[in-house]
Amino acid sequence: MMYPFLTMDDDTEITHSEMREDGSVKVYIETPDEKDGFHDVTCLLPQYRWLDVHGYSKEELEHFGEIVRNNAHLILEFSQKGGVLNAANL
Repeated sequence: MMYPFLTMDDDTEITHSEMREDGSVKVYIETPDEKDGFHDVTCLLPQYRWLDVHGYSKEELEHFGEIVRNNAHLILEFSQKGGVLNAANL
C-alpha cells in the first residue's frame, strides 16, 4: 500500500509505503512529463538509498533529497499510522 504525502506545484507526487518488518519505508516520487510520460525515482528510508532513477537530473534529485531529508521523520511516523490522512483522523 502506498500513501499520499505531498503534491507539489508542478504536479510531482510524493508517496510512501507502510513501514516494513525491517524498519524500512519506500518513498516514491513521480512527475508528469509531456515528452516521457513520467519521471520517477524511489528512495528507501532510513538508509536514504536512491533506486530506479528515470528522467530526473542531478539537480532535481538533490532537491528531492532535501525534501525527503527534511520530512523523513514525518514519513517514518506516518508509515506506521496508515499515512498522513489516517494519522490526522481525516
